[in-house]
Amino acid sequence: MTGPRTGRGRLLLVLGLAAAVAVFTATVPLLRGWFDLRVYFGTVHTWVHHGGRIYDYRVPGTAYGFTYPPFAALAMLPMALVGLGAAITVSLLINLAALAAVLRILAGPRWRRHGWYRWSLALCALALFEPLRDTFSFGQVNLVLLALVLGDSWLLASGRGRWAGAGTGLAAAVKLTPALFIGLLLLARRWRAAGLATAVAAAATALAAWADPGASRFYWTEALWDTGRVGRLDYVSNQSVQGVLARLGEPGRAWWATAALVVLCVWAWRARRAALAGDWPAAFALTGLAACLVSPITWVHHLVWLLPSFAVLARAGRPRLAGALYAVLCTSVVWLWFDDASGIDGFLGANAYTWVTLGLLLGLPAGQPRSGPSRPGRPPLPRRLMATTPAPRQASPVTTPAGDQSGSSSAVDEAAATGTAGDALRGPARSASSEPTGSTCPAAAKPQSSSSRASS
Repeated sequence: MTGPRTGRGRLLLVLGLAAAVAVFTATVPLLRGWFDLRVYFGTVHTWVHHGGRIYDYRVPGTAYGFTYPPFAALAMLPMALVGLGAAITVSLLINLAALAAVLRILAGPRWRRHGWYRWSLALCALALFEPLRDTFSFGQVNLVLLALVLGDSWLLASGRGRWAGAGTGLAAAVKLTPALFIGLLLLARRWRAAGLATAVAAAATALAAWADPGASRFYWTEALWDTGRVGRLDYVSNQSVQGVLARLGEPGRAWWATAALVVLCVWAWRARRAALAGDWPAAFALTGLAACLVSPITWVHHLVWLLPSFAVLARAGRPRLAGALYAVLCTSVVWLWFDDASGIDGFLGANAYTWVTLGLLLGLPAGQPRSGPSRPGRPPLPRRLMATTPAPRQASPVTTPAGDQSGSSSAVDEAAATGTAGDALRGPARSASSEPTGSTCPAAAKPQSSSSRASS
């Protein structure tokens, strides 16, 4: 890595970058005022303290309320015990903890080798990532769900698959989008993990139905299918396939269903190959990409699901490509077409984040075995079995001068002691606007909140 080589120079560089990022974050992007968190907070307090119904609450002065599954409201019940300020503080701490878990998993088992300097540069870069800063500013739950799903990826990749699936099931009970990861487990023939994920999601949903039968009945029979509660499909913050079609004037379900089916076929083919080869990081990254594309609405802050893809690219030896695509998602470029997304420039620019997501789905390096050969649907063989080497063939006798015999004998002994042949067979090491989702436009009196949208 180029840059200062002394500790003092590195410290000064990190402090300078941190100051520049702080100034940029405080002045350029539009801060969201924890709008989504205020939706959660108001919903829970109305439900618990005033006897209101979950899906009837609206943020004062707006038409936006709670549209997650009922279990999400049940999981947020502790907010009924605190004030809004304390809820904001706890939200920030939880998101920071989730971000730390995500980075720890994505960095791999050798995360300590990066040192404080590289980690500091990475944190400065993450602060510029628009989906991430919107997640913090809205008080959203995306990072927590990403951490839960990546936890299952880590369990599967490390051979500790006994509890794999529990995190995915819990995430799917809070929002519907992570349910696609259960499909990944089924494609990979991980029946135990898929069954556990399904059982956890079903149990959480049943618990919510027991706690508030009326809310559950309303959500699953009406709210889930009412697209009017979700928001404007053609709004520029919607960076899904449906958003692209809506901005083209084709919001019909037939077009979207066809495009979504094509995306799902590509995902199933690539993700299954990656999972069966033991490349779980790539398989989970591909699933996050597909979920963002096929969801009817994918607001910009939902694109934190792209973070695993950048880690896979960097680990595959393509850091420049990862950096270039990552930089696109730091620019807020799509908001240049906030008022008018027509024309070729609007088609390309207003959907820039969608094109990045689609390109990653098609071109992300995936399917490379990470721990040696493995049979379909089974984890890679343990290293102690892979290290077994065949008996060496008897070499033809070679006549050497008397003076060289001791050297040849010691070389043979050294090769036998170090197990060079066994090492060779082990293979390579694993190595604001009129809506609050606006980015740089001025805020208006009635912002549109992502939390008011259905999470399917």
